[in-house]
Amino acid sequence: MGAKESVVSEKYPAKPITIIVPFAAGGGMDIIARSLEKSSIKHLGQPVIVVNMPGGSGTIGMNELAGSKLDGYTIGAVSSGLILQPLYGQTRYHYPTALDPLVKVVDTPVIVATLADKPWGNLSELVSYAKEHPGEIKFSHSGLGTMEHIVGETFAKETSLDIKQVPFKGSSESLAALLGGHVQLIFAASPAVLKEHIKNGTIKVLGVADEKRLTIPGFENIPTFKEQGINVAFSFWNGIAAPKGLPPAEKEKLAAGLKAMIDDPEFKKNMEEMGISVGYMGPEEFGAEWIKDNEELTKIVKETGIAELIAAQKK
Repeated sequence: MGAKESVVSEKYPAKPITIIVPFAAGGGMDIIARSLEKSSIKHLGQPVIVVNMPGGSGTIGMNELAGSKLDGYTIGAVSSGLILQPLYGQTRYHYPTALDPLVKVVDTPVIVATLADKPWGNLSELVSYAKEHPGEIKFSHSGLGTMEHIVGETFAKETSLDIKQVPFKGSSESLAALLGGHVQLIFAASPAVLKEHIKNGTIKVLGVADEKRLTIPGFENIPTFKEQGINVAFSFWNGIAAPKGLPPAEKEKLAAGLKAMIDDPEFKKNMEEMGISVGYMGPEEFGAEWIKDNEELTKIVKETGIAELIAAQKK
């Protein structure tokens, strides 16, 4: 039986591989999957076919992935949402344990920005102003329980500020609220969304909530929150996962092929042009990050009241 299994593994992959994207076409996760797809034949020997399965804040696609056959022909694009969704209510699968990490592809640090004409030029000045004007500052983000919301609430808690969160459906609505003067700050998980407005001097960035500064062209000089004396550093991520229990040989081939696709110069160039920071990790290292993030996020969503807020919304 063992010999037969190894023969099957040697032939793998013998047909196209489906990659489930649990969100609509055109979003960040979809763009990353389609950029990887371009070099799949070269590095995996078979095409990768992107299938969008939006809905349920990503849970519809993740359920499909978690329940798919263990043959290596269905993988999925995942984000930190696989950890967050089970914290916000009952899900069909507990994604951190029902899925297997293959590769981390990119890091998605959250940045905080404001209109260029605001009187504060850094986070210290913003904190001083907000303390003198309690309740006056509002921040926009792309939806309740998203990474931007979490970082915004963590920032408020860490600095003991009375600032109000205003949720929107996606980053473009959140940005429109800032540009229209309805909020004073935006917490955004995609520097690319703000790029043009920063270039033309409408918006200024006050800080990046990561351990290190961004390497994306045009964003290299933004100080981290920690550099400004605020202990907030949480980088979210996008990666590729498989259903739990994939045969080791298939898992190894997938992980190696995906690494080569991430290392492909064209993929790296595409990501840089879009202001996305590549941050490769292999299965073991990525798995360790899932465990660490699960512990941190479980604590954060309770302490900031986000889990409670979402539970109340669902009633």
